[in-house]
Amino acid sequence: MEPVNRTEVREFFLKGFSGYPALERFLFPLCSAMYLVTLLGNTAIVTVSVLDVHLHTPMYFFLGNLSLLDICYTSTFVPLMLVHLLSARKTISFIGCAIQMCLSLSTGSTECLLLAIMAYDRYLAICQPLRYPVLMSHRLCFWLAGAAWLLCLFKSVTETVIAMRLPFCGRHVVSHFTCEILAVLKLACGDTSVSEALLLMGAILLLPVPLAFICLSYTLILATILRVPSAAGRRKAFSTCSAHLAVVLLFYGTVTFMYMKPTRKEAPVSDEVFTVLYAVVVPMLNPVIYSLRNKEVKEAARKLWDRRRNSK
Repeated sequence: MEPVNRTEVREFFLKGFSGYPALERFLFPLCSAMYLVTLLGNTAIVTVSVLDVHLHTPMYFFLGNLSLLDICYTSTFVPLMLVHLLSARKTISFIGCAIQMCLSLSTGSTECLLLAIMAYDRYLAICQPLRYPVLMSHRLCFWLAGAAWLLCLFKSVTETVIAMRLPFCGRHVVSHFTCEILAVLKLACGDTSVSEALLLMGAILLLPVPLAFICLSYTLILATILRVPSAAGRRKAFSTCSAHLAVVLLFYGTVTFMYMKPTRKEAPVSDEVFTVLYAVVVPMLNPVIYSLRNKEVKEAARKLWDRRRNSK
C-alpha cells in the first residue's frame, strides 16, 4: 500500500473558466450587470416592504426575507468570481473557501424552506381567510423565518466543518468557479462517506419534501380558487399566487437540473455556465417578477418615490 501524502492545503485554485479566456471576457460584463440589478432590485423590495406600513403583512415580510436571502447568496461568490474573471490568480484561502462554502449552503438551503413557508402563507390567506390573521400572526412569522435561517445555518456549518476537516493530500485545484462542496469533496483523499450521507439527507429534506408541500398547498389553493363565484375574485387570487409560483418553478427547476445528476461525473464547462447564470439570473428575476406582477408593490414604490421627490 502506498503511503498517503498528507500535504497541507493552504489555498485553493478555482479553475472556473480559466481555459476559456474569451468566455471570461463575455461573462464579466454580463454577470456584473445582472449582479447590479440583483442588488438594486432586491434592496428596493426590502426597503419598500419595511418603509410602507401597508406592506407590513406576512406575505411581504417573507418576500423581504427572500430578497435579503438573494442578496446574501449572490454576494457570497459573485464579487470574487468577477475578480477572477479578470485575473490570472484565481485562488482563495482555505478559511475563505470554508466561509464561502458555508454561507452559500446556508442561504441556498434557507431559500428552499422559505419558499415552502410562503406557499403555506398563501394557502392560509386564500383557503382560511377569516382565520388568517390569527393563524399567521406576526409572532409566528418571525418564528418561522428565524427557524429557517438558524436551522439551515447549523446544518451548513456542520456540513462545512466535516468536509473541510478531510485530508486533501496537496490537491488544490477546484473544478468550479466557487467553493461548491461537491467540487471540493472530489479533492479529498480520505473517506467522504459521512459528508456524502449528510448532503444526501439534506438534499432529501430540502428539495423533494418542501416541493411536495408547495405542490400540496397550491393544489388546495387551486381547488379553492375554482370555487370562487366571481371572475374578479379568481383573477385576484391567481395574480397573488402567480408570482410565487413563477419563483418556485425557476428555483426548483434549475436546482433539480443541476443536482439530480451523478456527483462523480466531471461536469463540462456548459454546466458551469448554466450554474453561473442560474445563480445570478434567478435572484435577479425574483424582484422583477414580484414587482411586475404585484400592484401593491408597484404602488408602494411609487408613493415612496413621490414622497422622496417632494421632500427635496
